[in-house]
Amino acid sequence: MPAQTARRQNPEAALQQDAQALHAALSHLVRVYQFRDRDRICCYDVSVTQCYALEVLVERGPLRSVALADGLRLDKSTTSRVVDALVRKEYVEKLADADDARALSLRVTPKGRALYERIHGELIAQQAELIRGLDADVRTGATEIIRRLAKAAEARFVSGTSAGACAPACGTGADKSPCS
Repeated sequence: MPAQTARRQNPEAALQQDAQALHAALSHLVRVYQFRDRDRICCYDVSVTQCYALEVLVERGPLRSVALADGLRLDKSTTSRVVDALVRKEYVEKLADADDARALSLRVTPKGRALYERIHGELIAQQAELIRGLDADVRTGATEIIRRLAKAAEARFVSGTSAGACAPACGTGADKSPCS
C-alpha cells in the first residue's frame, strides 16, 4: 500500500509520526544552534543570556527590569544578575525612568549596541551561508513555517497551557483549578 494511502486511512497515526519527526528535527536544530550560540557569542565577553538581553533592549528600546525579565522569560533575580554584569561591562546603563522618577530604565549604551550589531551581523552572515543553496521560494517557505511553529509553540507553552509531566501541579496555575 502506498504511503499516502496509509496516511489517509489512519490520519491519527500519521499525525503522531509527523509529530515525532518534527520533534526530532527541531530538537536537533535547537541543539546545533545552542552550541553555535555558546561558541560564537561567548567569545565576545558576554554570555548567551546577556546577548539575548542586549537584543531585547536594542529591539524594544529602554525597559524596566520587569519588562526585560518578561522579554527574556526569566525571573527577576536572574535578570538582575544579567543586567548587573552588562552594566559592569558598560554595555547597558541604568537611567531614571521617563514615566516614573522612582523607577529605573535599562538602556543599551553605544558600546553595547556596537557589540550587539557585531554579533548579530556575524550570525546573519552564517544564516546567509546556510540557506545560500536554497531557492528563494524554499527560503521564504521555511521562514514562514518556522514563524508559525514559533507562534503556535509560544501560544501553547509560554501561556501555560502545556501538558505533560512538567506542567504546573494541580491548583498552582493562575486559575488555581484542581485536577479532574
